[in-house]
Amino acid sequence: MTALKIIVVGLALANIGYFLWMHEIAAPEAAPGAVAAAGATTLRLASEVPSPRPAGGAAGPGSLDAAAAAAVVAEPGVAPSAAAVPAVAAPAPERAGLPAAARRCVTVGPFKEVSEAAHAASTLRGGGYDPRQRVVDGEVWAGVWVYLPLPATHPASDQLLAKLKAAGIDDSLVMPGPADGSVISLGLFSEQKRAQARVQQVQALGLTPGVADRKRTGNLYWIDVDLKPGDGPLNPADLAGEAGHINRLEVKACPAATS
Repeated sequence: MTALKIIVVGLALANIGYFLWMHEIAAPEAAPGAVAAAGATTLRLASEVPSPRPAGGAAGPGSLDAAAAAAVVAEPGVAPSAAAVPAVAAPAPERAGLPAAARRCVTVGPFKEVSEAAHAASTLRGGGYDPRQRVVDGEVWAGVWVYLPLPATHPASDQLLAKLKAAGIDDSLVMPGPADGSVISLGLFSEQKRAQARVQQVQALGLTPGVADRKRTGNLYWIDVDLKPGDGPLNPADLAGEAGHINRLEVKACPAATS
C-alpha cells in the first residue's frame, strides 16, 4: 500500500512538472496575427495581408492584387513613414508635336514657253521639291531687237537697205520703231551672242545700231515652290533653259492666293 501511494504521488508530481514545463515554453510565443500589446500597432507588407479575390478565379491585370503587391499597409493609428511608402511614377505627358516649319513659298518666272517651265519644274523636282505651275496673261519677253534709226529722207533709207542687204543682212526691213517714227529692223534675237554679232556686223559698215527688248502679249508660266527650312534664295540661272538663250527670270514671293 505504501509503495502504491509513492507511485501515485510520483506520477502526480510528474504531471504537474510536465504541465509547468509546457506552459513556460508556450507563454512567450504570441499567436500568429495577434497584437503584442493593447494600443500598439505594427507595419505589415501587403503580401502578408490576404487579398480578396473575386469568385471564380484569380484576379486579372489591373486588379487590387497588382496594386497591393507594391504597397505598404499600416495598422490603424500609425502614419507610414516616407521611406515605407513607395513612390508612384506619374504618367509621362504626351510629347507635344513640334510646330510645322512655316512655309516659304517663292515663284520663279516668267517662262514664255511651256517647255522652259517644264525644264525648270523638272530641275526643282530633282532637288526634292514639289513645284506647281501657274499660267497668267501678260507681256512676254520676245528677245533682243537690233535696229537702225532711219534718216529723215526716204531715198537715204533705200540706200541703207541696199547697203545692209549687200553685207548679208537680208532680214532688214522698215518698220515702226520704239519711239515715234520708223526704223530699219536688223533682227530679233533670243541669244545674246547672236545679237552682239549683228551689232558688230552693222558697226563694221560705219553705222550705229540701237538695241531694245521686244515684248508681246501672251501666256506667262510661273513655277511656285515651297523652300525647305534652312534653304537660301533660289538662283534663277540654275533654272534657265537652253544654254546661250537670254532669260529674264526673277524669283519673288508667291501671290497671296497660292502661298
